Amino acid sequence: MMKMVIAIIRHEHLQDVQDVLDECGVSGVTVTEVKGCGAQRGYTERYRGTAVNISLRPRLKIEAVMRAEIVDRVVEMMAGAARTGAEGEVGDGKIFVITVEEAIRIRTGERGPETVQHAERAMWGH
Repeated sequence: MMKMVIAIIRHEHLQDVQDVLDECGVSGVTVTEVKGCGAQRGYTERYRGTAVNISLRPRLKIEAVMRAEIVDRVVEMMAGAARTGAEGEVGDGKIFVITVEEAIRIRTGERGPETVQHAERAMWGH
């Protein structure tokens, strides 16, 4: 069985989160720039003398599919890597875990969990 971990994080934590995924053997990651709001809410700034409420904050959406057996470890390590300081801050983000029925490597037609785990570290971004 496989799971997809979706994390919404601050930009400055991307490299640490990528390092966690790589260390755990996750073979791929998709990163998307997104905007959203949660408990942090928005803020008000002035534009040409008028107060404007900015309700959406820029964040990164990280998506990675992995073997179900490693999800608990990955989620725990990702949360630590994405947390601001020892206690964390409002706006640090969220992590979601969903079930994935199948994964197919387009190039070879290979199916299953073998398509989402690498044998050695890829050292993304280094």
